[in-house]
Amino acid sequence: MDGDTQWAGSRQLLKRIRAVMAGGGEAQLRLDKIVEVIARDMVAEVCSIYVKRAGDVLELFATHGLLKEAVHGTRLRVGEGLVGDIAAYSRPLALSDASKHPLFAYRPETGEERFSSFLGVQVLRGGRVLGVLVVQNQSMREYAGEETETLETVAMVVAELLASGEVVERVEQVASDGIALKPLRLEGVKLSGGLAIGQAVLHRQHAPIGEMVAQDSEAELERLAEGVQTMHDALDAMLDNVGRRGAGEHIEVLETYRQIAADRGWIRRIRQAVEGGLTAEAAVMKVQSDTRARMSHVQDPYLRERLLDLEDLANRLIQHLMGGANGDEAAVPELPDDAVLVARGMGPAELLDYDAAKLRAVVLEEGSANSHVAIVARALDIAMIGNVRGAL
Repeated sequence: MDGDTQWAGSRQLLKRIRAVMAGGGEAQLRLDKIVEVIARDMVAEVCSIYVKRAGDVLELFATHGLLKEAVHGTRLRVGEGLVGDIAAYSRPLALSDASKHPLFAYRPETGEERFSSFLGVQVLRGGRVLGVLVVQNQSMREYAGEETETLETVAMVVAELLASGEVVERVEQVASDGIALKPLRLEGVKLSGGLAIGQAVLHRQHAPIGEMVAQDSEAELERLAEGVQTMHDALDAMLDNVGRRGAGEHIEVLETYRQIAADRGWIRRIRQAVEGGLTAEAAVMKVQSDTRARMSHVQDPYLRERLLDLEDLANRLIQHLMGGANGDEAAVPELPDDAVLVARGMGPAELLDYDAAKLRAVVLEEGSANSHVAIVARALDIAMIGNVRGAL
């Protein structure tokens, strides 16, 4: 399959799925129709959607090709079987003979013994696994890389429905701890010294992305190019402004960050997602989710910082694409005079978006003393604590 044919097929499939999602009706009925559309378009005898539920359980919510009585009856724990492995490690899996794989977990109630080949991808939203999307065939089929890419793009749109709270209530999708009756003491690691007390402010709450499926991919590619250029210009201006304050290690960090912003591989992956049928914003979000999923398994400090910078850049680019008057300044909330910023993670440039005169401290669920954002915080004399699990 050549590239143009692949992307044309992907775009048509996305449009059909989008039409099902926009058609109304109960979420279960829409899921049932979605698996039928995917199976037909991808020439698969089986298409199934597993949804992650409380307790790290993946429940079969819809299928075309497996036995219908298995729906809502078949469950796998995260890490169990092929589906569980995809959810645990946020990575696709393509097999010509699934039953021979050491992780294969047979579920007789599904009737899946007739199907040899298996292709499964994670359904991600914001770096969190919401479920797993699977296609299967009776023949020992070698799934091409283009088919994996198409299924991942489709999963991006399916995630929109799963994240809406219509399939599984939102409260079940969020991990919780404690009974919230007493003050909670959280522990962390000092990243930048200082003592502060203030009002908690959540970092960067994005407005929801409207359209996920592109009507005109060429127009979306032009919007993407314009957004990237505008972002680059804004970063150059930021670097000039910071550079005028004097030299330091944080200047080197920001110069490295600017180089990453021009990374051709990152921009190419976003372009490919647009060519696959997503809007520019949705394409950035898809690549961002993939980055977050990879980041959870990366131990090397250098690579982890690079992935964090890419996530920061994705947030910034989305804001430019959504038409903020001053780029991603539109996403920065007005701070009270004694603000304590709370975030899962931050990039170095994101910290510079805030008014340092009002910012007393930063609390991160992630981060290390050598992280780029910590280096900038120390240069600005802003107290920062990292590795505060459960801060959000």
